[in-house]
Formats: sequence, structure tokens, C-alpha cells
Amino acid sequence: MKEEQNFYIIDKSVLPEVFLKVMEVKKLLESGKERTVQDATAKIGISRSAFYKYRDAVFPLYENTRGKTVTISMNLDHTPGLLSSVLNKAATYGANILTINQTIPINGIANVTLTIETNALIGDLAGLMKTIETTEGIQSLKIVARES
Repeated sequence: MKEEQNFYIIDKSVLPEVFLKVMEVKKLLESGKERTVQDATAKIGISRSAFYKYRDAVFPLYENTRGKTVTISMNLDHTPGLLSSVLNKAATYGANILTINQTIPINGIANVTLTIETNALIGDLAGLMKTIETTEGIQSLKIVARES
């Protein structure tokens, strides 16, 4: 019988230090800054056994969303072409737009909700969110749902 998996979103500030160090080792390996687990764990200051014990159990939110859907809500200035710019940025990251819902602008602000499929993302969800969030005219942006 297969054990049921449960996932939780936990603020990193309350995690035990070993989990944060495992994430640092994974980043070093993925970026190519370190080539071996031995070198990466030595640099970060944890044992290889701790890394192997937790490497498949701890990951950033965006890594777990690959192949899933994510719903993003944002408030945009009522500016011609702004939504088009956001959609182009999502397309640049390889996000597949599933739905677009927009309210009528009130006091110059419109709420837009996008549901995207993340299986073909180039880069990561955090990068896409940062790119959209820093676009001039975006007042707020947050993930409101994700497929589990």
C-alpha cells in the first residue's frame, strides 16, 4: 500500500537549520557552482547523510508546482497594453494561460486573475512572479491557489 503524501507551506524562518542548508546544497549543485555532493555539503557545513536524508523532502514552492496549475491574482493600473505585457512575460517563461478573468476598473485599478499551467516553464515560478511583479503598473500580485 502506497503511503499518502502530505505537503505543507511553512515559512522558512521557523524551519530547522538543516532544511535550509539542504536547500543551499541543492542550489549549489543545480547552479554548477559545486560539482559533487561532498564538496557542496562541506561548503555549507552539513553532513552528506543529512543531505541525502532530506533532499527529496524539502524544496521551494515553485519546484513543487511543475506540471501543475497556479492561479495568480493581481491588481493592475488601468493602462492600455499592461495586461498584454503581463501575458507576454508569462509566455516568455513558457507558461500556458488557461484562464483570464478581469474586473471592470474601479478608481483606475482592475483585478486580473490568471490560471496558468506550469509544466513547460522556462526557469521557475518565482522568477516569473518577480518579472510580473516588477512591471510598472502592477499594484499587487499573489498566488491564490495551486493544484495539489
